Amino acid sequence: MKILLLGKNGQVGWSLQRSLAPLGELVALDSQSQTHCGDLSNLTGLAQTVRDVAPDVIVNAAAYTAVDKAENEPVLAHTINALALSVLAQEAKRIGAWLIHFSTDYVFDGSGDKPWLETDATVPLSVYGVTKLAGEQAIIASACKHLIFRTSWVYGARGNNFAKTMLKLAQERDSLKVVNDQMGAPTGADLLADVTAHAIRTALQNPNVSGLYHLVASGETSWYEYACFVIDFARQAGLEIKVAQTAIQAVPSSEFATVAKRPLNSRLNTNILQKTFSLHLPDWQSGVTRMLVEHLQ
Repeated sequence: MKILLLGKNGQVGWSLQRSLAPLGELVALDSQSQTHCGDLSNLTGLAQTVRDVAPDVIVNAAAYTAVDKAENEPVLAHTINALALSVLAQEAKRIGAWLIHFSTDYVFDGSGDKPWLETDATVPLSVYGVTKLAGEQAIIASACKHLIFRTSWVYGARGNNFAKTMLKLAQERDSLKVVNDQMGAPTGADLLADVTAHAIRTALQNPNVSGLYHLVASGETSWYEYACFVIDFARQAGLEIKVAQTAIQAVPSSEFATVAKRPLNSRLNTNILQKTFSLHLPDWQSGVTRMLVEHLQ
């Protein structure tokens, strides 16, 4: 089996290189790749890459993810998040390949307090959300074999993430303000990668699993509670922390002005995914703890 991975150096793409390697021959690309075009803004080059590689499975971990910047670059965001997916889906359909893609809770309006179902109405609040939804719709409209995984609050051990930022600030400042009215589940790139590999194995045996799924770690928290968990863990691990636990202040989103509006409710219901693929998704704390142990070593 041959697998084409796009976005190999992103948080999810980096972990996917590990989880996909045992499944078959892996051709991993990013936007700077020279042998084949891995740049999702180059639609012609992208189509040619699929034709040249002729993969059995295409895994797209690339995206335009600068949520605020997208408000001022809607054409580029749409090209990468929507038009490129239309190209990939059409090429996948033509050669009978599976297309695996990652989407986001930003396709919803973030209202209420119940975990979103795959069937709930989509009302994105931002250009980023609009373009990601258009990418989903392009894949589904193509009728190619596909797995779309909506996720949220993704972090990786490699590169920057919220937890590392909080630790840095906690070592430098006497007080912190952290948003407490946005709810979700911190989800590790390694979890996404491992579930993806498992789902691909299942899909190759049972094409009927083709569809859209929600994929996040179990449980829920706020950014404030997440920050407190991270800082408390680091303190207990012996890291020198300047900020006192009582000096971490919970504040509403309105305290921080952003160009693009963020959804308050990023909870995703994963029951369909767990049942379809016979999976148990671990709680968010276990993945964050593992990442922190690695980071603090």
